[in-house]
Amino acid sequence: MVNHQIIDDDRSTTLSIDDLAALREILHEQRLFRQDQLRQLSAAATTRTDALRDRQATSQLEVRVKLAASARMVLADVEAALARMDQGRYGSCHLCRRPIARERLMIVPQARYCARCQQVREASR
Repeated sequence: MVNHQIIDDDRSTTLSIDDLAALREILHEQRLFRQDQLRQLSAAATTRTDALRDRQATSQLEVRVKLAASARMVLADVEAALARMDQGRYGSCHLCRRPIARERLMIVPQARYCARCQQVREASR
């Protein structure tokens, strides 16, 4: 069993069983939303293939391609978070291995990194 104690700024809080259940439900909802979004984007792209000659249709296609890429990325993050839950590794930072703050997981349930490591990753880009 994984200890889901969260340490943030010298405060300890616990990720409860109810928290984990709520987070799992949120992740499932996000997965369904992204899957539906990808289906809609794919359907819109295939129904407008004849209109690709038009500039406006081309720009709309570019937007759909970018939206689909973003949706696939978020979907992969959500599925990875669900897999970590199933494996008992959910809530640990991939870099420092410390627990991710409960508050952060409630906002970004698919988070792979604690806030500190996320800032370091973004600063190095």
